[in-house]
Amino acid sequence: MATPSIRGRSAFLGGCVLSLPAYAHTGTGLAGGFLAGFAHPLSGADHLLAMVSVGLWGAFLGRPLVHLLPVVFPAMMVGGAMLGMFGAPLPSVESGIALSVLVLGLCIALAWRAPAWAAVAVVALFALFHGYAHGRELPAAADPVGYSSGFVLATGLLHVAGIALGLLCAQPVGKLVARGMGASIGVAGLCFLLKAVS
Repeated sequence: MATPSIRGRSAFLGGCVLSLPAYAHTGTGLAGGFLAGFAHPLSGADHLLAMVSVGLWGAFLGRPLVHLLPVVFPAMMVGGAMLGMFGAPLPSVESGIALSVLVLGLCIALAWRAPAWAAVAVVALFALFHGYAHGRELPAAADPVGYSSGFVLATGLLHVAGIALGLLCAQPVGKLVARGMGASIGVAGLCFLLKAVS
């Protein structure tokens, strides 16, 4: 009975992914302030899926990680942004971002109940790559403070959206749907990774 629902939701998620640009980190010279920053995370499927995945995986893992992971990610993203702003070297940034979507999707699809330290480490590592990419763009923005504020708010809302989706995990059928979403996210991440390394 649950199979059509899982397939339908997976197809919908796939359609959403295909309708968005592949990367949110394709250049510098970003102009504008709060609104431009708020819109930026929503403009690239890689960032959007990674942020939603953090919330979804946190909801699946339960307390305290449902609250901790959406705090760890933005905090480490700020650290990564500072590295990017000061030009510190970080290899394979786009591959790291693509890998974040793949790995987080697999964590959900495989229902990995990671210990707290491992879940925090995974999220923190990938947050560095996302933050670094945006840190490289921030100095060229017309209003870096406003842009950063909008970007962080949108990121937080994407985490909340993932947590809301994670409420599906309360029921057995919901767990299958959430795992199906994770599998779709993982496939998208694999596509991003293949594009990044080609």
